[in-house]
Order: sequence, then structure tokens, then C-alpha cells
Amino acid sequence: MKILLTIDDITIVGGAERVVVNLANALSGIGYDVEILSFFMANDKPLYEINDNVKLSFWYRIAESKHKERFLKSRILSIYYKNLHKAILSFKMQMKYHFVNAIIASCSIYRPFLKSVNTICVKIMHLNFISFHKRNARFDSIILLSSRELSTYQRYHKNLTIIPNFLPSIPTQSSILDSRIVLSVGRMDNGDQKGFLRLIDIWKLVMQDVSLKNWKLHIVGDGVLKQEIQSKIQAFNLQDSIILKPFTQDIEQEYLQASIYAMSSHFEGFGMVLVESASYGLPAIAFDVNTGPSDIIEQNKSGFLIEDNNLQDFALKLQNLMKDKDLRITLGSNAKQRVKQKFSKAAIMPLWEKVLNKNNKKAYV
Repeated sequence: MKILLTIDDITIVGGAERVVVNLANALSGIGYDVEILSFFMANDKPLYEINDNVKLSFWYRIAESKHKERFLKSRILSIYYKNLHKAILSFKMQMKYHFVNAIIASCSIYRPFLKSVNTICVKIMHLNFISFHKRNARFDSIILLSSRELSTYQRYHKNLTIIPNFLPSIPTQSSILDSRIVLSVGRMDNGDQKGFLRLIDIWKLVMQDVSLKNWKLHIVGDGVLKQEIQSKIQAFNLQDSIILKPFTQDIEQEYLQASIYAMSSHFEGFGMVLVESASYGLPAIAFDVNTGPSDIIEQNKSGFLIEDNNLQDFALKLQNLMKDKDLRITLGSNAKQRVKQKFSKAAIMPLWEKVLNKNNKKAYV
């Protein structure tokens, strides 16, 4: 069975890019003929490791931003780029890949027009619901990462499946939860989706308890908002307890050195870092926002879900965890077990096989 996965740009850092690589590797590992099609190429190579038996193709070998410059010199050309150009791209791609059995789209470009009767067209919805585009109704199946928005999408599409993101493997190591480090990881983009600015407000409340003065908050990430985050840390005189660290490929060491994971996001498509941190036995605290945290964190069992924007309660729960190692151990152990049961490759790949109409049973390792 031939499967094509599409993505805007596989060479950049992001949740969708990591999901595509993980899924491509897993599908190829159980016998599928898999190709990743990246429409653009901002960097020299993908930042996530792709198996040798997965084919990688690029439609344009330039960054999307450079490609847009060719079209955005007038309002008319801007409309062309956003609509007609993407439609033409989709049509050409469909003609080139008419022979594949399934197209799994993780991009904003591909739209199924003249579909082959032998091709299943599937769309993964990585972001939380804002509006439903009519073009998505043409997909045979829509994959939601979280149950939180199922009722919303049911009004627009009949064939919905909830398939969370998964970890390719479960780490054998776990944090010993002995360090005085709270960890948060994510992009520092405009709009502050990850909520790092309000996390600083929370940390200021936490540090009012002098018994916790030796604890540190490590924020790992990069982006255009980094300078504003740094300025706010300095304005609150928290530079000795909040450490900004650049994105690293060796994120495992960050998880192993931490004792608590804090997610302050305003919204999430899924929240893969919660699954990753839990796989290392870290208890987590997150605002109960759309869409992933409530599917990942089991309230009071593997972590804490906080009413959105209740900074005081977030700080209080964080203080409780910081003071109680036994509580961290209990919640962290439950968190790791939940990942094994709900978000491992063995748990998730049968769901993908069902969508792809594969009935034969296969072994997963």
C-alpha cells in the first residue's frame, strides 16, 4: 500500500513536522510504502530523523516566505497566492500522485479535488477549531487529536476519528524528581500561544514563598518573543530564578533534570510536550484549555488541570508539588503509565490501520 504524507515544510521545528516524521517512520516500519512530500524547504534538511526507507520529496526547494514574495506585490496577487495558487498546486500534486492508495495531509496547501476512487484522502487537524473550511469536507476522513472538539466537528463532517499523537518509543529512564527545577518548553512566537508571559506572572506568585527560593524555572525555546520574555523577567527581578535556554535536540536531558512540567498555553492542538514529559515520569500542571491537556492529564492522578487564567490556583498547585516529593513521585509514576497505555506506538498505530482500511493484524515494537 502506497501512502503519501504532505506537510508545508518538513525542515522546520514544530509539532506537525514531528508528527509527520513519527507517523511516516511507523507506517514504513510495518510494511507500507511511504513518501513525505514537503511543499517548501526553509533549511538544508529535516530536523527530525527520517527512516532510510521513507522517501522524501520537495515541491519547491525554497522557503515559503521567499516563494510568497513572488506573488504578494499587489492585493490581486495576494488573493491569487492564498486561493488559486494553492488550488493549482493541489491539482498538480493530485495528478502526479494519482497512483497512491492514501494521502494523509498535515498541511495548509493540499485540497482533494479530482479524487481517484482508489485513493483515501485524510486530513489531520493539528490546531484547535476556529472555523470549518468547506475544502475540508472533501476529505474522506478527518483525524482529530483530541476528544475535546469532537462535538464541534460533528456538525461539519460525518467521518471523524480521534487519533492522538504518539511517542515512537517510551523512554526507559525517568527523572528521579529530586532537582529543584520546573520545566516548560515551546516556541516563543508572536501572540504568546505558549503563555510564557503569564507563566512569569505565576512564577512571581510562587516565589512569594521564601521556602522555595532555591527552585528554578527553566524555559526552553526560541522565537521572536524571546526578548520580550527576557525583559519581563528582568522587570520582575526574577532573572536569578528563571533561566531561558535555547531549543536543543537533546531535550531528553531537560526532562530528566526536571521535577515538574508546567504548561501555561492559551491553546493547544494537542500538547505533545505533555506526553513527552510524562514519559519521563514528570507530573504536570496545565491550564484546562482547548484542546489537548484534558486528554493527557488525568486530574489529581497524573497532574493538575487548572481553570484557564486562574494564575493563583496554578501557582498554589505548583507550590504544593514543589514542596512534596512523594506527591511528585506518585503523580509522575501515574503519568508514565498513562503514556504507555494511551500514547504509545502500540496503542495508536492500530487506529491508523483502521482508517487506512488495513484489516490484517500486525505486530508493533
